[in-house]
Amino acid sequence: MSASGSKSVPSVGFLTVQEFTDLGLIGGYLILNAVGRPLEFHCTAPVRPNRAQEILYGPTLAPFLYGEQIGQTLVAKGKSRPMFVCTNVEPVLSAREFVSVPLVLLTEHSGEANGQHRLDTAHSAIPTPMGRKLLTFQLARHQAAVAEDHARDRDKIVEQWQPHAEAIDLFEPFSRLREAIEEAQRGAART
Repeated sequence: MSASGSKSVPSVGFLTVQEFTDLGLIGGYLILNAVGRPLEFHCTAPVRPNRAQEILYGPTLAPFLYGEQIGQTLVAKGKSRPMFVCTNVEPVLSAREFVSVPLVLLTEHSGEANGQHRLDTAHSAIPTPMGRKLLTFQLARHQAAVAEDHARDRDKIVEQWQPHAEAIDLFEPFSRLREAIEEAQRGAART
């Protein structure tokens, strides 16, 4: 194989956790190439904390379940190493302590004047309800944030995404991911 054939394709991961009343938490991880085509999809079996875990973990239960149990497991399953992983669920950021790839929270779509997309370097630190401080910034059309203790991730994400910023809307894959998780659960229920 030639040197150019062994070069990895730029990709982005998308990680979410959905709560199902009857099942519990189910995580999904989708890796797309830089133009939005799927490379990998993984999802977890349902995770439901027992009463003892709810009592013992207290306010740290969500970061434990979303980050350590679900997020870390899914990222480890991936065969491709994405440039970074996006999430739309704040407790998933806890997985950053256990994975080597930058993890970014997409918080909202922001309107762009004249339809222009931008990568902005302005940022600020904000606390979350979980007590974590987030470093916020603009990433293309999105408000984004990284854990303040992983502030260097911000620059790395902005730099790596710059050449691909016009290729895909970083929020759109979450709807695909949500539907794929629901379809996987329907398929599991039929068997």
